[in-house]
Amino acid sequence: MPVRPDPEELLKRVQEAETRTHRARFKVFFGAAPGVGKTYSMLQEAQRRQREGTDVVVGVVETHRRQETLSLLEGLELLPRKPIIYRGVTLEEFDLEAALVRHPGLILMDELAHTNAPGCRHAKRWQDVMELLEAGIDVYSTVNVQHLDSLKEVVAQITGVVVQERIPDTVLERCDELELVDISMEELTQRLAEGKVYVPDQARHAVQRFFRKGNLLALRELALRRTAELVDADMRRYRDAEGIQDTWAAGQRLLVGITPRAASEALIRETRRMAESLKASWMAVYVDFGKPLSNADRERLEAHLRLAERLGGEAIALPGHATLSEDLITMARSRNVTQILIGRSDAPRWLDRIRGNLLADLSAQAGQIHVHVIPTDRAESSHQLPRPVPSAWPGFGTLGLCTFYVALATVASLLGFRKIELADIVMIFTIPILVAAVRHGRNAAVATSMLAVLAFDFFFITPRFTLAVGDFRHLGTFAIMLMLGFVIGNLTERVRQQAIRAQLREQRTLALYRLGAALVQAGDQTETIASAVRVVEAQFQTRVSFYLPSAGGALEHVGAKGTARPDEANLGVAQWAFQHEEAAGQGTGILPASKALFLPLKGARGALGVMALQSEEGPLWREPDQRHLVESFANQTALALERAALSAEAHATGLRMEKEELRNALLSSVSHDLRTPLAGIMGSATTLLEDPGVLSEAERSALLGAIQDEAFRMHRLVSNLLDLTRLESGNLELHREWIPAEEVVGSALSHLGHPGEGRTIKVHMDRPGILIHGDSVLLEQLLINLVENALKFSPPNEPVAVKVYGTGKGATLIVEDHGAGIPEGFETRIFDKLFRLPGQAKGSGAGLGLAICQGITLAHGGNIQVNNRPHGGAQFVVSFPYHGEPPADLLEETPGEC
Repeated sequence: MPVRPDPEELLKRVQEAETRTHRARFKVFFGAAPGVGKTYSMLQEAQRRQREGTDVVVGVVETHRRQETLSLLEGLELLPRKPIIYRGVTLEEFDLEAALVRHPGLILMDELAHTNAPGCRHAKRWQDVMELLEAGIDVYSTVNVQHLDSLKEVVAQITGVVVQERIPDTVLERCDELELVDISMEELTQRLAEGKVYVPDQARHAVQRFFRKGNLLALRELALRRTAELVDADMRRYRDAEGIQDTWAAGQRLLVGITPRAASEALIRETRRMAESLKASWMAVYVDFGKPLSNADRERLEAHLRLAERLGGEAIALPGHATLSEDLITMARSRNVTQILIGRSDAPRWLDRIRGNLLADLSAQAGQIHVHVIPTDRAESSHQLPRPVPSAWPGFGTLGLCTFYVALATVASLLGFRKIELADIVMIFTIPILVAAVRHGRNAAVATSMLAVLAFDFFFITPRFTLAVGDFRHLGTFAIMLMLGFVIGNLTERVRQQAIRAQLREQRTLALYRLGAALVQAGDQTETIASAVRVVEAQFQTRVSFYLPSAGGALEHVGAKGTARPDEANLGVAQWAFQHEEAAGQGTGILPASKALFLPLKGARGALGVMALQSEEGPLWREPDQRHLVESFANQTALALERAALSAEAHATGLRMEKEELRNALLSSVSHDLRTPLAGIMGSATTLLEDPGVLSEAERSALLGAIQDEAFRMHRLVSNLLDLTRLESGNLELHREWIPAEEVVGSALSHLGHPGEGRTIKVHMDRPGILIHGDSVLLEQLLINLVENALKFSPPNEPVAVKVYGTGKGATLIVEDHGAGIPEGFETRIFDKLFRLPGQAKGSGAGLGLAICQGITLAHGGNIQVNNRPHGGAQFVVSFPYHGEPPADLLEETPGEC
């Protein structure tokens, strides 16, 4: 019987087909390794398209100087590449802007996984391709299987090489056509030996490391499998678009229907053997119609589903919607299954005729799908535990309500008995049956139909007020009323169960959403585990704990606050699950006597830990698909833990790289700044030592003065380095005291030394008696660095101003110069370590002085900033807050002038 298509699904298919029809086409030439001929095939196809009249432009093609590839470029328009200067080297990259302006009909983009140089619009070439497709330009591209992001770990395990340039799998799924370019391994090896892939030295190195025969065979299999998966997805999409329900046996797929019966284990193993012989994928499907299961049946069903997964199949718990046969056929057609396996029924034939025969129903609906009946061991089936028979008694309270409903219908019928027909009375009695079915379920509907038959017979069938039946034709009416109760009861019970399952699915989806939201907000490992414990315990009403590996590799218990330490037995089960990356404990075939279930948290790089669930009240769940839900929770948690670990590693790597970069820059800057004074000292000292007595006293004094100046310069540089080290280490101790501003300024200017000789420094005090609360040594160092910086960038004939202002809450130091000022955008960067303004020579300093000033200011709880003066020059403003009230004796003193 044909299944009526879902209108929403039809609309979705039409929209997808329309989108595919109007969007730009993307074709990928896919290969297992370099040298199989992807670029050559792409150029051949481009030449054919150009002959057909297509506007073809070569965006990027890497010929690797292969003559046969170069010859195919003849006649094709080449888009000029964009020069990018990176670390002093000029690189030529694809010019995306020029391609969008040119807007050809087809553009060739070789090496889809290529990483663009810094300065390009996108970091990856596949992102350029996506923008070209969005602009309506058809694209041809090439890529090897090892560049797929999902195969990173697999390729690394096979080849021992971690491929850095990768593309998301969704990029390959976006392509409208995938062409596999494949040659034999012998031919590829010969091409390598002939230098048609790499130059001879590179080829020899590539053969030794990457192009070994085992590697090439494994990569070729990966490429073939991935191509088959994409082709299979295209075939299923085509079948859906064309409304084809019959399966196409392009590849074998098996489906076995299972139940909680013990005989299903043999069915699963037989399916596994058939799938192995056919080299086919397979799945075990349980259709859940909401019937209550005993503890033994539920455990047996869980064991069947786990067995299917262990044997390499896919375990599916499917909610029932129609009949068992229709649900199995629907699943088979949606997955393009070619063979369905079911067990032989041991029920009597008369019972099959009443309730229907599964084999007959499947055979009638299967179409091109083969249906197999597998005999099972009758002895094995007969020794299974007896199933509890659900009670048909609705209960005294429910029965009383049903009697009340029938009584109301009887009274209503008696009031209109003289004016209505018996058929109308029968319809009135269907109302309490419907009410009972909707409100109380199937058993109540059956009981109400019986009560309705008795009331109808007693009050309305002659002879009235007896249960005798004068006309036997009324027996048919009685039978219809009873059947009506059964039918309505079954239908309402099915709708009720479907509503319950829909509500459960909604709750599980909401639980996954809550877990995902909580894990996204979690920052580190501790927050991630706390979020997972909170959500999982709320969903499953169980105690949850985690076991994570320590630095030595052994698992350690990680739980919420207040949880007891696990016993050694649980720790041993968790260790087994972690090492073997398999579930263990309650409900599994591994150590089932344990009171907890242990699920490994598997990430891309292996097991990250173990999640344990323990319930004090019987089994962990009562629905078959609850196991899949908790596994989804474990997978989500594992992804979050891996993300947190990768984030921590990335942060640590960034810090190491920043430190390394800073170290290199520091060495480069300091080596230059140390080399200059050392050269001066060595030159002057050599001249003095080798002087035969021709130097005058004035010349000797000048050389000694030069040695002193250069030594002072070195002393200042080393002091700055030591000060910066103390500031960044966090070991700096402030010796706060109340210091008159005049003393700080006077001491700093007196220790300024050579940079201040012959220069004009104007000092302005807002008022006498201004106090600064801080460390006198550090404040002096700060002011010296600021004044030296101002003198360095001011013309020799221009003065430098030092101003001090005081308020009741603090003091402010201002240093002004008459230099060129600070370029826009560098007002904050100027305080970075080793930073120099653009165009500033290396000899102008190591770039440490202002960084030290900022560190000293922040250590005092103050603020430092720089502004450009209206008439030229820079103004550095440093504010120091007061911490407490200044002593009265200092306020009363009148300081002298500076």
